[in-house]
Amino acid sequence: MSVEMWTAVSSGVVGVASATAAVWSGRAARRTRRDHDRDDFTVVTDAMRKEIGRQAGRLDELEAAAEVQEKRLEGAGVAITYLIGRVRGLTDWVRSAGLEPPAAPPIPERAREFINHDV
Repeated sequence: MSVEMWTAVSSGVVGVASATAAVWSGRAARRTRRDHDRDDFTVVTDAMRKEIGRQAGRLDELEAAAEVQEKRLEGAGVAITYLIGRVRGLTDWVRSAGLEPPAAPPIPERAREFINHDV
């Protein structure tokens, strides 16, 4: 082989290597592994923000429902207190008339913790 042939072959090899390096470096510069990880982080972060927003809405709903239940329980407590007072008043009225009121049925177990035992 002549010198010119060696020069032509070596320049061809250098050209192919240079083109390969350019393609590889262009690809590497465009999208790195860190960019892919960052994209994954963005996707996960967006999903977490969406889920946190959904949970915050659900929490607001539960707080509103708890407030309604609390008001109902407070009203029920007032009603029970009124009814106990009313029964005692009627019992006193019946006794003041010289009669004896009928015996009360036993208090259910679930109601005992809410009603005084001296009913």
